[in-house]
Amino acid sequence: MVANAGLRAYREVLRLVRRLPADARPYYAKYARENFVNYRHLSPDDDLPALLRRAYAHSSWVLSKYSIDADTAAGRLKEVCGAEGG
Repeated sequence: MVANAGLRAYREVLRLVRRLPADARPYYAKYARENFVNYRHLSPDDDLPALLRRAYAHSSWVLSKYSIDADTAAGRLKEVCGAEGG
């Protein structure tokens, strides 16, 4: 896992937010930012891969909530997060 995986995951999550209905975008963009900011000071002992898998799983859930095919839409996020399914 590369050192900037968290930043790459955040970028992909924001790209996915743009696929949501316009009225839902501000909420999920703010939610994503708050969550990534909360974890920006991870130590080497923290489990970054687990947090990234959680980000993928949550993003997939939100996409499916709005009837967006998560498998297609979140492919790049899945690669960044190293997730094995949703």
